[in-house]
Parts: sequence; structure tokens; C-alpha cells
Amino acid sequence: MTVNVDTQSLIASMRDVVGQAYLLTDKAKKQPYTKGFRFGAGEALAVVRPGTLVEIWRVLKLCVEADVAVIMQAANTGLTGGSTPDGKDYDRPLVIISTMRIDDIQLVDDGRQIVGLAGSTLFGLEETLAPYGREPHSVIGSSCIGASIVGGICNNSGGALVKRGPAYTELALFAQIDANGNLSLVNNLGINLGSEPEEILNNLENKRYKEADVQHPDARASDNEYDERVRDVDSDTPSRFNNDGRRLHEASGCAGKLAVFAVRLDTFPIPEKKQVFYVGSNDAAVFTKVRRDILSTFKNLPDSGEYLHRDCYDVSKKYGKDMFIVISKLGAKFIPKLFAFKRKFDAFTDKLGFLPNKMSDRVMQYMSYVFPNHLPKRMEEYRDKYQHHWILEMSNDGVDEAKAYLDAFFKTNEGSYFECTEEEADKAILHRFVAGGAIGRYHVMHSKDVGAMMTIDVALRRNDPDWFEVLPREIDDQIDTKLYYGHLFCHVMHQNYVLKKGADAKLLKGKILETFDARSAEYPAEHNVGHEYFAKDALKNFYRELDPTNSFNPGIGKTTKLKNWAEHDGSCCGGHH
Repeated sequence: MTVNVDTQSLIASMRDVVGQAYLLTDKAKKQPYTKGFRFGAGEALAVVRPGTLVEIWRVLKLCVEADVAVIMQAANTGLTGGSTPDGKDYDRPLVIISTMRIDDIQLVDDGRQIVGLAGSTLFGLEETLAPYGREPHSVIGSSCIGASIVGGICNNSGGALVKRGPAYTELALFAQIDANGNLSLVNNLGINLGSEPEEILNNLENKRYKEADVQHPDARASDNEYDERVRDVDSDTPSRFNNDGRRLHEASGCAGKLAVFAVRLDTFPIPEKKQVFYVGSNDAAVFTKVRRDILSTFKNLPDSGEYLHRDCYDVSKKYGKDMFIVISKLGAKFIPKLFAFKRKFDAFTDKLGFLPNKMSDRVMQYMSYVFPNHLPKRMEEYRDKYQHHWILEMSNDGVDEAKAYLDAFFKTNEGSYFECTEEEADKAILHRFVAGGAIGRYHVMHSKDVGAMMTIDVALRRNDPDWFEVLPREIDDQIDTKLYYGHLFCHVMHQNYVLKKGADAKLLKGKILETFDARSAEYPAEHNVGHEYFAKDALKNFYRELDPTNSFNPGIGKTTKLKNWAEHDGSCCGGHH
């Protein structure tokens, strides 16, 4: 370490703020916070779990005074390691501030907007809004594993909803460190909460503000231009991606370079009428035509359009079956508890030393075999008949518009569709949701026979006709299994590659990314750069403007981890990898 920090004094001071039970220094207890959901791990001096916004502020002040780096962490469900430490080459100790105890959601304007505090979740938001006939800006699969509202904003998370685009707001309350190392609180929520930091935070958390204190400034609380962008099917740029400078604003896209206390967001009316259409084809060009027709000619945009390739369908069916059953029988609310139990179980079995890793996945997989087939008959028939599957969800007037179009279209084009019953619709959507976890499980169960697994989310040009990937033979020959799913209307594809044993994952990933570059695609599309991808100039400059001393989440986007954005010279802390 090049910075001399009295770590014991800092730990004692933070303990005084949050209490003994909420300051973690034991390595095993810190692991759920220092290790990423799917990627990345490192060390932290301590994990602090404040119970109020004022406690976050006080801990931040202590960290700034002690000159340590800070990682703000919500649900830790990211896929690129962006909310955990990465390796050891930091020049200062790291403190992780976990916000998940502070999960309050406040309604504004009869539920037409909400204020989500630092640890509030999308699942909690769905529950809060349901009695008001409203739904969140994002209704995505990861809400089932506790994805946070603030985390989604900070990472411009995309989700499945075609009409609403990536998570975005210009109304937020956050702490920032300036070039001189001074911490300040910035209230851009559009709510009059007072003038002093602790006064503002106390008033917000205890909802000590009146309707008259809530302003409606000329600032966006959602990406209200996305519907126009996604309809522009002739554009030679993607509709959404993490390096998009149009959607980088203070908290939005900050990737933890600010300490975000709360965000204000639009909500949306729950449709009166919904219908899911299950579409199948063996010709990718058929889906290209349907996508272009719907986006450019329909009066009503789809709610969502989730793609699943047959191979991914099969893996999801076999290796996502237990998660499918848990969610369908016990509800999505149970999933965070299940994941917490899995982490504890794996930590215990890892200590034993003689059992294989990810033991919880292996046990759950074998248990799933005793259950009968969980998928509807008509879906299974389409699985046998078609390699490309598309779950198309329409609402209100869009239902009749889609039915008339699909009836006419498939009279003269290869493929077909059926209208899902409510049960079929729920199962189709849930089957698509569990695909991501199922792919990880597939890799665990085949780890002896295959090489590394790579997951890339890529945003294709809106006018790219070749959305279904065909790799050059020299790349394809090194891949054991390719598993594709994605948000087809948005042209955001999640492409998963399980490599053959002995294949060089780093080299191969570079070659695959080169194929994306050649197509003017952007990546990552919605999981943010984390510690897995390089932040391009627009994103890197944004980070530096927000955090000139590089004190929050240093190293994100493979940038330097050193104070004041100093570059690694190879002699400090083992160099920059």
C-alpha cells in the first residue's frame, strides 16, 4: 500500500456508527460481498452494512478522511464484477458499503413516480405499485434474485421492455468527492428536503416532506425517447448500450463512481389486456422480417420480445428446472433466501476440501430429476419443430394488431405461432428467465469435460439483418456449445460460449469481440463494463468527471485503480492487469 491508513482506528470508528453486528472483518463473512455473482473477486478491509441513509453518510465521511477507496454495493447480482473488488493491485485499502438494509420505496404523485432508497429492489417495487395499477420502469428476470433499483440506474441496466429502454433518471440524491478530496451531498431529486446533509437524508428517509416540497422539474425520470430509437430500424447504430453518452447523467451509468442514496423514477400503468404469442421458425431471416415490420409499421410497440434458440431451450429445460419449479411454486420472493442459503452451503462444503465446487448446484440438479416435465405441450412441440423461438408479448390494442399481422404473415412465410393461454404465457416467460442461471449450471455439471465459459451481451446495429451469429470456422472449432438468447426487438443478444478443453479463453474472446467490432456492434449492451470490459472514451471521461480522485469503485472498466487516476507503471502493487 502506498497510502498509510490507520485501519484499526477506521474500523473502530465505523463500528461506532453501524454497530458491531453490521461491520464485517472476518474473511468468510465478507465473501458474499467481495465475490461477484458470476465474475470477479478481491479483498476488502471491511464490509459495512448501514441501516440508515445518515449512517451511509457518516461512514463515507470516515472513509474520505482516512483516504481509503469505497465500493458502494447493492444486491451484488451483476454479471461483470462491477460491484466487487478485483484482484489486489489497489494502492489503498477498500471498504465495501452494502446498502441492502435500506430498502424503502416512497410513492410520489399517487404512484406515478417513486423514490427508491439505496437498497430498494425491483421486486419490492413491483409489489408496492401493484395496488395502484402501476408497474416499474423495469420488469426483468433479475428482479427475482433481488436486483436493486439504484444498481439498475447506476449500470444503465437494459431489461426486456421494448417501450421503456434502459434504466435512466436525471433525478437523484448522491454524494460526490471533488478534485480536492472534499465530500459533498448533491440533492437533484427535485424534492425540497433542507440544506444540511444529515437534515436532507433524515427528512427523506422519514418522509418528512409535503406534497408542496415535490417539484416537477424539466428533467427525465425515465428514458422517454427510447421508443423512437428502437423504431428506427434503418439506423446503423445500436438502440442501447452501456457506452452510450446519451444516457450517461450523474447517477445514471455512474457504475458506482458516485454514492447514490436515492433515485426518482417514472412508473407506468399496468395494461388492461395482455397476450403472449409464441412464435417459431427455422429461418433467422423470418424473424428479421417480423422484427422490422413490427417496429416500423405497428401503431403499438410490443411490451417485450424474448428470443431463445433451441439449444438454449434444451439447457434451460434441463438445468433451470429446479429454479423454474421454485419460482412457480414458492414465488419469486423466495429466491433471495435461496441464493443466501446456497452461498452458505457452498462456503461450508468448500471448507471440507474433498467435495467438488458449487456443491449446491450439483445437489439441486440431481434433485430436479425426480420432477416430471414442467413445460407445456405446445411449447415442446415447437421445440421439436423449430430452432428459433420468440416469446412476443403485446398489450391493449397491440394484441389485435399482432394477431392480424401474424395470421397474414405466416400464410406466406416459413414458421408459425400460437396464442398462449395464461398458464402457457407464464411458463414461457419463466423458461426464458431461468436460461441465464441454467447455462451456469450446465457448465458446472460438465466442468470435467469442457473448458471455460464466456458470456457476452452485445448490442447489434438496428439495421443489421444478421442477428443470428455465424462464427468463422477457426473460432467455432474451439467452442463446445453455443447458447443464445436475447431481447430481439432491441437487438441485444446474450451469447454464451462453453469452450472445448484446452481452448485459450482470453485469446478466443478477443477474436469474438473483433467480429463484433467488424459489424459496428457495441458491448456490453446492458450488464455494464464491470471489471471484464474496457470502458471506451465516453464512459471513461464520464467516470473521471464524476470522481476526479478515483476514490469510488477504482478500476472499473479496466481503468487505473490508483488515486487521482495515476497510471500503473508495473512496479506498484503488481501492475495493472
